[in-house]
Amino acid sequence: MKRTIIKIDEDKCNGCGLCVSGCHEGALQLIDGKARMVSELYCDGLGACIGDCPVGAIELEEREAEPYDEVAVMERLVPKGEKTIKAHLMHLKDHNETELLSQGLNYLKEHNIEIDMNLEKKEESCGGFQQPHACPGSGERAFAPKNSIPTTNEVPSQLQQWPIQLHLLNPQAGYFNRADVVIAADCTAFSYGNFHEKFIKNHILAIACPKLDSGKESYVEKITAMIDQSNINTLTVVIMEVPCCGGLLQLVKMAAEQASRKIPIKKVVVGIQGEILEENWVL
Repeated sequence: MKRTIIKIDEDKCNGCGLCVSGCHEGALQLIDGKARMVSELYCDGLGACIGDCPVGAIELEEREAEPYDEVAVMERLVPKGEKTIKAHLMHLKDHNETELLSQGLNYLKEHNIEIDMNLEKKEESCGGFQQPHACPGSGERAFAPKNSIPTTNEVPSQLQQWPIQLHLLNPQAGYFNRADVVIAADCTAFSYGNFHEKFIKNHILAIACPKLDSGKESYVEKITAMIDQSNINTLTVVIMEVPCCGGLLQLVKMAAEQASRKIPIKKVVVGIQGEILEENWVL
């Protein structure tokens, strides 16, 4: 499957080993003077190690990789002691990976491992992102939408997660679990005035451009993973009335055909003057 995972530029790597000590999950080791990925199973793709690298040799990429396995990570971490376990679980909490955090805590409970956990601990934030080691713009974050209108009369955002661009999204992110998902063409949010209230409220959002985006075949794989692995409830595709925008619906239909689960899919067409021209369930 394709997912977000780290990539190490060995030409830049100076072998300092800071990323290895910073990767509590154990995905990295120092071999022949270079940091190397030793197991894709242990890399959660959240990028905490990026901030540990002093030479900028680590970045996130999307590629074929084994699915992350929280149970395998816990089996690897337990012998390393309580501090390492706590650092790992706080890492999951900071990225709002509630499902993985629950799996880790359940592992401890099932194996009668007691540790003094304080999951209310706050790490130093970076631009509002609770990541103690790095501040990558693509770092995952889930949050509650604003429900009250500020005194400045600004309309509150209904967005519940970050990132939103489909290339940057991890289909296994916790916020996708049993969610109602909207995949919208980029232009729709600028054309339809009530976009937040109608399409983002109570939904998880992904945006894409079927005409200008490259690597659209990965979109099919990601949407398939959302359906089969994250068990999303429904999928709404919001497109413009222009012909090129129909490609986004076709990508979603291709993914639905490949998925083993069947879910309801809605098509919404927005006119170039901002009106909704069509809204109906297509699958």
